[in-house]
Amino acid sequence: MTDRRNSSRRSQAWFGAQGRSGMLYRSWMRNQGFGHEVFDGRPVIGIATSASELAPCNAHLTRVAEAVKRGVWQAGGLPLQFPTMATGETLMRPTAMLYRNLMAMEVEELIRANPLDGVVLLSGCDKTTPAMLMGAASVDLPAVMVTGGPMLNGKYRGQDVGSGTHVWKFEEDLKTGRMTEEECFFAEGCMARSDGHCMTMGTASTMACVAEALGMQLPGSAAWPAVDSRRMETAQAAGRRIVDMVEEELRPSRILTREAFENAIRVNAAIGGSTNAVIHLTALAGRVGVELGLDDFDRLVREVPTLVNLMPSGTYLMEDFCYAGGLPAVMAELLGGGLLHGGPVTVTGRTVAENTAPAERVDSDVITPLDAPFQPAGTGIAVLRGNLCPDGAVIKQSAASPHLLTHRGPARVFDSPEAYHAVADDPGLDVDENTVIVIRNAGPKGYPGMPEVSNVPLPAKLLKAGITDMVRVCDGRMSGTGYGTVVLHVTPEAAVGGPLALVRDGDLVVLDVPGRALRLDVEDAELARRRQEWTPPAERYVSGYTWLYTQHVEQADRGADFGFLRGGRGHEVPRDSH
Repeated sequence: MTDRRNSSRRSQAWFGAQGRSGMLYRSWMRNQGFGHEVFDGRPVIGIATSASELAPCNAHLTRVAEAVKRGVWQAGGLPLQFPTMATGETLMRPTAMLYRNLMAMEVEELIRANPLDGVVLLSGCDKTTPAMLMGAASVDLPAVMVTGGPMLNGKYRGQDVGSGTHVWKFEEDLKTGRMTEEECFFAEGCMARSDGHCMTMGTASTMACVAEALGMQLPGSAAWPAVDSRRMETAQAAGRRIVDMVEEELRPSRILTREAFENAIRVNAAIGGSTNAVIHLTALAGRVGVELGLDDFDRLVREVPTLVNLMPSGTYLMEDFCYAGGLPAVMAELLGGGLLHGGPVTVTGRTVAENTAPAERVDSDVITPLDAPFQPAGTGIAVLRGNLCPDGAVIKQSAASPHLLTHRGPARVFDSPEAYHAVADDPGLDVDENTVIVIRNAGPKGYPGMPEVSNVPLPAKLLKAGITDMVRVCDGRMSGTGYGTVVLHVTPEAAVGGPLALVRDGDLVVLDVPGRALRLDVEDAELARRRQEWTPPAERYVSGYTWLYTQHVEQADRGADFGFLRGGRGHEVPRDSH
């Protein structure tokens, strides 16, 4: 084993200190049973874990942390586990997105304030992964991500059931009488039958893949199911690797380059990934000073086909994706077609090209080849512009209905998601299949937190008539497990005076995804008159974190981060108060 003792390490400002200070730091650590020899200058590795029973996707991460510890000890480091908050979309209200930035702040400050030379980030649900990456990037100590893995495939009456995706399907079946309450209650237990996050290509699976595509996670580790023993092998390997990364001074700033972000954007298109990746990648880029605009998410994916046949866009689930070759097989396919940069360095210390060289596509139904893709090039996320979204909006084409990608219809406007839900089952609701449902005041500031409410269920009377999709437009987000022709992230949001605030019932909304346009067919003079009449909503929060959030959150096109968190703050050792 290499001798990794080094008196100049960051952690030695604590454990190598002379006199009273050093005695205090070491003695208190020794109450946990550590012998004096572990303070000899070896790398001290933090294991940040969002394990929490309030975040079911993350509940098993304590066991994953034990595997990481084994790897750190094997490599000659000192592992120290510490908790972070968990932002699970499954339970948190009004939305976990409200707390992503708070978690990122906590992760950043915990890493900086403690005697750490490197950190392993353990995450599960969809907001925990970007929050940890954002916090670690701002400190810029060596870091490696270990996501907790997806659940096993859901099984219900002989069919595969996808978490999240089948929630919407079962709700439609319940409303149309195809499923009883008792059957629905039984089915929900079939949907989530093991530890792990959503096994569809929802935001949790997407962000795990994105972390791997960025080079911040070990190759192949995004897809191993949470309960597969190889998930623990991966965690142990990450524990060994982080010790080497400290030696090599391999920091996020060397990995999170412009080319790495371009790779992640293209991978997201190829896997049929979540629109939420747009917001999270933009926020992360802001932390490391990489210029990443909304239009990059459109321009970079036009030549990228959808290769992965997973729900909600396709048929299969993450367990199938794993056994079909996982993300390395997808990246190898893209690299072979000249659609990825092979040169960016990753947490392995090797390049993307070197990491993907041994990859093999085992099942071409799940991971299709580039020359016979699941969906053709140009079916990824599209960025729209127009007088209804001057700063942009997004739509996931692979999850939309092709016949609705060009559409013109009258608006039916609701000032909140709750206002729509209150009348959605009313048989007298004045809508038909041509109506465009507009939901506003669901943006970062307006809700607050930009919840996953944009893909509201269709009105009950249309579902019963056999209508399965209609155009919906919203300044909020949609779960990565969702589907439908839904325009998301309309920016500026209604609450800050964006044009969405000016829409009235009956206004004609024109959606032209091939032309990348979303506009309101209303004269400019009329919109100007309405703007004069518009008054901003009253401030609802005067103190606490939610006040801080509403005062400082940026718009969706900038990642909905806090403006004061852009850029890094480094890892300078704080002053010694002893």
